[in-house]
Amino acid sequence: MNVALEPTTVPVGGDYDVVIGSGVLARVGELLGPDVERVLLVHPPTLPGLSDRVTAALRDQGYAVHVAEVPDAEAAKTATVAAGLWSQLGQAGFTRTDAVVGLGGGSVTDLAGFVAASWLRGVRVVQVPTTLLGMVDAAVGGKTGINTAEGKNLVGAFHPPAGVLCDVDVLDTLPEADLVAGLGEVVKCGFIADPVILDLVGSAVAEDPARARSAANPHLRELIERAVRVKAEVVAADLRESSLREILNYGHTFGHAVEQVEGYSWRHGEAVAVGMVYVAELARLTGHLSGPDGDALVARHRSVLESLGLPTSYVPGRWDELLAVMRRDKKSRGSTLRFVVLDGLARPTRLVGPDDALLQAAYGLVSRRGTSPS
Repeated sequence: MNVALEPTTVPVGGDYDVVIGSGVLARVGELLGPDVERVLLVHPPTLPGLSDRVTAALRDQGYAVHVAEVPDAEAAKTATVAAGLWSQLGQAGFTRTDAVVGLGGGSVTDLAGFVAASWLRGVRVVQVPTTLLGMVDAAVGGKTGINTAEGKNLVGAFHPPAGVLCDVDVLDTLPEADLVAGLGEVVKCGFIADPVILDLVGSAVAEDPARARSAANPHLRELIERAVRVKAEVVAADLRESSLREILNYGHTFGHAVEQVEGYSWRHGEAVAVGMVYVAELARLTGHLSGPDGDALVARHRSVLESLGLPTSYVPGRWDELLAVMRRDKKSRGSTLRFVVLDGLARPTRLVGPDDALLQAAYGLVSRRGTSPS
C-alpha cells in the first residue's frame, strides 16, 4: 500500500462520502457532522487496539464516547444484541442529534446501522469498516439489518450513514481467508459493471498468486476504490432497491441460501462466489448467455474466483433445503423467485420466475465438485 497517496473521496449521490486512504482512522470525527455530543462506538472483541484508537480520537475531538462490545460475526446480528444497545443508548441519554459509530466487519456495521436507524426513529451513524467485505459492500449503501431464525437480514431499514471511513492499513492484519472472501464481492462488481476489476485481479494473480490473495496486493486500493464507485453509483440512483440496485445482489440469492443452510459457517464472500457461478450457469440455461461468448463468460467466473482461492461449487443433495430458503429471500415477490443474471459482461438484467427444473439443473452444474471452504 502506498502511504504517499492522498485519501480518495467517493461521493454517494449528494448524501455522504466514502473516504478511502492509508492512516485515516483518526478522521472519524470529521464525518460526524455538527451538534453531536455523545457517540456510541460499537465494535467486536477482536479489535481492542483499533477501538482504543478510535475512542481516543473521538475523545480528543471533544465527544463523550460510550463503548459497546458486541459478539463477532453473525452472532452480533440478533434482536437480543440490538436490544442491549438500545438500552445502553437510553441509559446514556442519547438524543436525536447524537450518533453511533460502527467499527468492524459487515456484521457490526449492519447492526450499528440498524440500531441507529431505529433509535428515536433515526440518529446519525458513521461506518468504519475493518474488513475488505465491509469496505466494498456492507458499510456502503445504507442497508442495515439483523438476522432471524428464518433468514438473513430479514429485519432491517434503509438508513444512509453520515459517512464511511475506509482505512486500508487495517487490512494488513486481516486473516487471508477473510480478505479473500471480501475479494468475492469485488469480483462481483467486475462482472456486473466494471470489467477492469477482473483485469486487475488477473494481473495480480499472474504477478504473484499468493500476494494477490493478501493485503500486499499492489492493486488492492484501486480494487477497493473501483468496487466502492460501482456501489456508490448504483445506490445513488436507487436507495431503496426498487429497480437498479438489485444488480448488486448478483450471486446473493443462492449465496444467502448457502449461508443459512450451512449455519453461517461459510463466509459471505465464499457463498456469493458459488452463487455467482450458479447464476452464470442459470443464465446459460435460460438463454441469457449463449454461444461461445456465453460459454467463455461462464468459464471466466470459475477461473477468476478459483484463482483467488474462492469456492465455485457446492455439495450435492441439498437442493430442497436451498430452494426453501430462496423462496423466503427478501428479493422474492410472493412465491416468485427473482435472480440477477448477465446478458453479457457488465450487462446485468433480471430473471423473474424461472422454471423450477432449470433452477435445479443449474444446481446440478455447481454441485458436481462440491466442496466446503477452509
